[in-house]
Order: sequence, then structure tokens, then C-alpha cells
Amino acid sequence: MEDLTRRRFVGAIGAGAGMMSAASAQVAGERATPKQVRIGVVGGNFGSQFQWHLHPHSKVTAVCDLRDDRLQRLSEVYRCPNKYKNFTEFLKHRELDAVAIFTPLPLHVWMDIEAMKAGKHVINSVPAGLSIEELERLLDCVKRTGMKYMMAETSYYRPEIITCRKLSSEGAFGTIFHSESEYHHEGLLSIMVDERGFPNWRHGLPPMHYPTHCVGMVVPVTGERLVEVQAIGWGDKHEILQTNVYGNPFWSTNAFFKTSGGHSARISVCWHIAAGGTERGCFYGDRKSFIMARPEGSPNTVVSIGGQEKTVLDSNGYPEGPVKSQAYKQPNHWEQLPEALRIPSGHGGSHTFITHEFISSIVEDRTPAVNVWEAIAYTAPGIIAHQSALRGGESMRIKDYGKAPA
Repeated sequence: MEDLTRRRFVGAIGAGAGMMSAASAQVAGERATPKQVRIGVVGGNFGSQFQWHLHPHSKVTAVCDLRDDRLQRLSEVYRCPNKYKNFTEFLKHRELDAVAIFTPLPLHVWMDIEAMKAGKHVINSVPAGLSIEELERLLDCVKRTGMKYMMAETSYYRPEIITCRKLSSEGAFGTIFHSESEYHHEGLLSIMVDERGFPNWRHGLPPMHYPTHCVGMVVPVTGERLVEVQAIGWGDKHEILQTNVYGNPFWSTNAFFKTSGGHSARISVCWHIAAGGTERGCFYGDRKSFIMARPEGSPNTVVSIGGQEKTVLDSNGYPEGPVKSQAYKQPNHWEQLPEALRIPSGHGGSHTFITHEFISSIVEDRTPAVNVWEAIAYTAPGIIAHQSALRGGESMRIKDYGKAPA
């Protein structure tokens, strides 16, 4: 399936996409760290929604897309006259330190590897890849080339998750013994074909092959890896579920994970569900819990266990502990951003944080927060969960590929 899917999209990318020689790759440390990162952007749909041109240490020097309208959009948004339709030619642009790849999922790993072999740092849209084999090739390339890699996971930088990461690091939750995360996106049927009516990369995509908006909440807040899973999928034998190149029979999948700390996590990814669209998480601790707003209108809520006040009895006569529940006024955390990036942005305000983190990691010569090891930790659990669902909920282990070297 992976080869078929990749060939289908690579065939559309145009001529001259041959593999570049390993000799063209730059070894880490061969050039000075730039104070202004010269970045190229590939993919004029989602790729035009970031603010690379506003960052004080970033300049967009080249843009690339097959479609004239999207290429023009990139040029206008980022005020960049250097336009390419051919990805290989784009990588040869002389003023290019880094590449932002926002193309269809089946192209991610191939483009990432080509860019890193050409000596460019890389950020790509989610998820990191379609298979465990792809993820391992990506990890190997990062290690061999020494280039920086970041996955543009929006959930990591949603204001609520920034808050929860801080609370967790401070020990405010106590022990987080259970987490939940939901990515519900009813209505995807309408965008599984292009304007000509032809299937695109979303056509029948397994829900758990797009898990990072959920796992990208649970893993960074708990600090634990997902190491085991049982998953159940649901589908209704729709034509799309019988004809897609992924061999996927599911609209929606729910998975129950065991973490490396021996705790539990429930993750739900649904393409067809009678519920409001949402990307949300819940973290339940023995001292404090954080419940993100629900699509039906309930607010972000913090629940805390108080001191040792006198226990009261509820209406059924059972003891009720000193639990305090209150709506949480969520800050935007813009103080963490340069002044020029303190503006509203997509996916709950996360885009400007992603831009800042990638550019800063290059300027400061450090590993990005959502580096290749984290990207795999957010992507691989969904791939294995889909396999579990195909096997009727069989319990399956998930390999831990470790963390970035200190």
C-alpha cells in the first residue's frame, strides 16, 4: 500500500525528482548557525497559513507548488518572488537553509529525506509518516545528516496544552493516572476528492493514521510514551471504505493505551460521528484534573482536591471529598513569542508558536521540541492502533524509539 500510494503522488510532483547523491548532504557543523534563517515553503494550501515572514530571524527566499494558484498564494503571502514548480529544482535554490513542507501525507518522508540530504533543516506538517518503516527511515536520515527536523504538531502548542505541560512539570496534577484525547472531524467525506472528483490522499485514510492531534496532547503532558494498545474501529461498508488504496474499512477508531508509566489513555479519532468537531484533551490526576472545553459549550475546567476540610455526605449518604471545580480562564501565552508573532493564528493559536520554535531551534543550534523522536512517539501509536483494530482489538506492543540525545 505504501509504495502504491507514494508512487501515485510522486508521479504528480513532476519531472526531475531523482534521488540526490549522499555526497550533496552537509554534515552538521560544517556551516555557521545563521542569525536569519532563509526558509523555503512547499505546499500553498496549508503552507500559506504560517507566519515565516513575520519572525525577526526568518526570511522566505523560495516557494514551491505544482498548482499556479497556490504557488501565487505563497508568493503573495510571504512576499517572495522566487517560485518553483519542481521540488528538486527548488532544493537547489542558493539561498536556502531550511524547508517547510506542507504537502500531502504520502509525500512527507520522501520530501523530508531529500531536503535533509540536500543540507536543509526540515519542518513538515503532520503526521510524520504512514508506516513504521517510513518512520525508521526518517529517523535514520536525521541521525546520518545531522540536520534539524521538526513536526508541526499543533496540539503541542494549543494554549490549553501549554498550560497543562506547565502544570505537569510543576507537579500540580500529582499523578496523572488517566488521559483522554479526541479528534472528531465529521464532514471529511466532502474533501476526500479534489475539485475534479478524483480521490485525493484523504480518500479512505485510516483515522489512526492521523493520530498526532491526540497523541500530541497526551505524551507531552504526561511525559510518558504509549507502549501498548487495543483498538476497535467502526465502518459501514461505504464505497470509500471498500475502494481506498489504504485498504481501510473504518470511519472511526477508538483506542485504549497503556503508558510507559503503567497508566491509561483513551484516544478517539473519528471521521464520521454525530458530534461536534473537536480537538481536546482531559488529564485526570490524584490532586488536580484539567478538562478541555467540549464542542457543546462547556468551558475549560480545572478540578482540584482541596485541603482536609470536613467531609460532607452527598444526597445518597455517601462521603464526598473536598473537590473544587471551576471554569479556567485560558491565557494565550503570547509572552513566549516575539512581538511580531503575537497575533491570532490557526489551530487554536498554535501556528505562531510552531514558527517560533522551528526558527529558534536553528538560530540557537538546538534540537526542536517536537523533534524526530517525539514525532515518532506521536505517530507510531496510531499506526499500531490501526493494526490492532484490523485484528479485532488484539493487544499490541508499540516500540519506543527513545528520546533526543541530551
